[in-house]
Amino acid sequence: MDNVICAAFRRKRGTSMNYTPEQIKAVKAQGFLFNNDKEHFNGRVITENGVLNAAQLSAIAEAAKKFGNGEVSFTTRMTVEVHGLHYEDIEAFQAELAKAGLVTGGTGAKVRPVVACKGTMCVFGLIDTQGLAKEIHKRFYEGYRSVVLPHKFKIAVGGCPNNCAKPDLNDIGIIGQRIPHINKETCRGCKKCACEAECPIGACHVVDGKLVIDEEKCNHCGRCITKCYFGANEGSQSFYKIYIGGRWGKQVRQGQALKHLCATKEEAMDMVEKAILLFKSQGKKGERFSSLVERLGMDKVEEILLSDDLLQRKEEILAE
Repeated sequence: MDNVICAAFRRKRGTSMNYTPEQIKAVKAQGFLFNNDKEHFNGRVITENGVLNAAQLSAIAEAAKKFGNGEVSFTTRMTVEVHGLHYEDIEAFQAELAKAGLVTGGTGAKVRPVVACKGTMCVFGLIDTQGLAKEIHKRFYEGYRSVVLPHKFKIAVGGCPNNCAKPDLNDIGIIGQRIPHINKETCRGCKKCACEAECPIGACHVVDGKLVIDEEKCNHCGRCITKCYFGANEGSQSFYKIYIGGRWGKQVRQGQALKHLCATKEEAMDMVEKAILLFKSQGKKGERFSSLVERLGMDKVEEILLSDDLLQRKEEILAE
């Protein structure tokens, strides 16, 4: 309470404080970023893929009024940023959030907060993006909090090739897939083919009385599946396409897709872990994962990720 009173008094007087680089660095590691006014900090509150319940939203709002300037915003990685905090209020601010089960963070050379689209409820979603991202958050954001990497490591999950969450611009991205399978015996080669009409990229065509999928064009969005009135287009299984080595910022690099599609959620989760372990074991300090992929070559990286060697050496790698 004394800290709150002192902070309120200082704000009223309009005075500023000089913080040492060590102080600024220490709180940045906890999710507090120094503002360009040389006085205030923004505090990042961690969410699970941008999802908060009503009680947590209320807690953040109250903390923002009590310790900040009353304003909040969302970052690109779906954390909530509370504006206008003073250094002396940070500990009390964290304690207030803790009552609602919330923590600050999301900075440093570590696994960053996970981003996911709304594929779980979206009509185009092919996988449970929110459920998968929540598992990734628990296993890698929380589970790897003590693991220092060469640089930050970003993970994103997209429900379909619409790519709303831009998974291919993250260090590793997962995109839901559904592959059509044409039953030639059932296909009647309709003059007005429902599958052909539904395809948004022109990959479906009736040729010589049978539906044909152009594999060069098809992005496995699954839109055509189940559209056939006679059940000729099937493909109920969802797959997970993995993109490696994407990034945005001053240097943009689109991630490259593994040739292998993961058939299960567990396989996709293991691929994420192997990518983190590869970065931990072979990345150079200050190097982004995309630079590691370019340095080793995509073929070599895919060979490494498709083996289980990294998982077998997990304890050894994390102990380094």
